[in-house]
Amino acid sequence: MKQNNFKIIKNEPLTANVFKMILAGDTSAITAAGQFVNLKIDGLYLRRPISVCDDEDGLLTLVYKVVGKGTEAMSKMKEGTVLDLLTGLGNGYDLSKAGDKPLLIGGGVGTPPMYNLAKRLVAMGKTPSVILGFNTKSEVFYADEFEKLGCDVTVTTVDGSYGVKGFVTNAMDKEYSYFYVCGNEPMMKAVYAGSKTSGQFSFEERMGCGFGACMGCTCKTVTGYKRICKDGPVLEKEEIIWQK
Repeated sequence: MKQNNFKIIKNEPLTANVFKMILAGDTSAITAAGQFVNLKIDGLYLRRPISVCDDEDGLLTLVYKVVGKGTEAMSKMKEGTVLDLLTGLGNGYDLSKAGDKPLLIGGGVGTPPMYNLAKRLVAMGKTPSVILGFNTKSEVFYADEFEKLGCDVTVTTVDGSYGVKGFVTNAMDKEYSYFYVCGNEPMMKAVYAGSKTSGQFSFEERMGCGFGACMGCTCKTVTGYKRICKDGPVLEKEEIIWQK
């Protein structure tokens, strides 16, 4: 983990409530896809955890959805603003288990970490299949970016206004050696139930510190209690205990 200042280079909307922020700074602590950063926002006590969408050549890309005071404040930040970030948080995805035909599944704002993962898998010589799930066409983002990487991309929308009608599970009828998923819990439960192989799931929890000190994001797993911010956010399929 590192604490550094980052300068906003760009902060622009991708959809009505999803924004893309590009920052310049030291990204050396980010070593795995699926890790996250914690941003300090003036006037708010707790930092805000945001997953890493991309990191390259001293540039950090964050894609976030406006859902509360913190992300609303982020959406109004101007170019040149300097932010205090904790970087390199979380364990990230284990790429060694991907196999020959990895499947990446992103639901809504679970899409950004899948992009970083896809880039790393492509760099290893693999061609991931990608399923992205949204409610409607106006919410779709980053499908083109995955296609530019050479991925086989399928988009699903609940209302059928774009791509395959239904949920991400309606597009999982393809061969894959292993899967990686990030999204809301109901979606991930459905993927868990419908999956044919082992895989890795990235979870969200309310975090007080973001680096394992406060124990506020602890959850029960098959192998004992784990802190989502430190021992996660990525858990393997076989260790997950779903809460009722």
